[in-house]
Formats: sequence, C-alpha cells, structure tokens
Amino acid sequence: MSDVGLVLPVLALAAGTFAIRLGGVRFGGSRLFLHLQRWGDPAVIVLIASVAATATLYDGQAFAGWARIAGVATAAGLAAMRAPLVVVVVAAAAVAAALRALGIH
Repeated sequence: MSDVGLVLPVLALAAGTFAIRLGGVRFGGSRLFLHLQRWGDPAVIVLIASVAATATLYDGQAFAGWARIAGVATAAGLAAMRAPLVVVVVAAAAVAAALRALGIH
C-alpha cells in the first residue's frame, strides 16, 4: 500500500470523527448523531488495529519476522494486564532482542 493510500483514509476518518465530535455539541440528542457516533467509534478502533497489525507483520513488502511478532505480543499482554508503559516497552524490546540474538528473526 502506498503512503497516499494509507494517509488519505486516515485523514478522512479523522475529519469524520472530528465532525461527529463537533456535531455532538450542537446536535447531541438527535437520532442521526447517535447513529453516526455508534458506527464511528468502532471504525476508529478497526483502523488503528489494522495499522498496528500491518506494522507488526510487514517490513516494507517483506514479512517482519517472528521476533517482532513476539515483542508485540509481549507488549499487548503486559498492556492488557495494565503494566506501566516503561515496563511494557522494555519487556517487548527485550523479548525481540533476545529472539534476534538467538537467530530467530
């Protein structure tokens, strides 16, 4: 996917999210607003998850390797357990570095 192909949908979703948030101040109780808000919030989550998955699995056009996947999985697990951010980052980097040192890329 090209940079433009990734940036344009992100910008469009950001503009739509901003418009919905701004519209909430003015049209907070309308049915249209509630319907748009109900569909907008999950769309943001899906977009962020898809970008994170793409960044985890691919390095350019090639597979990023198992060490990166293990590092991201470690970070996700620690974040789910509500570990401090420093612990999450250091542990994920340590797992990825250890696997790379063992020859698992």
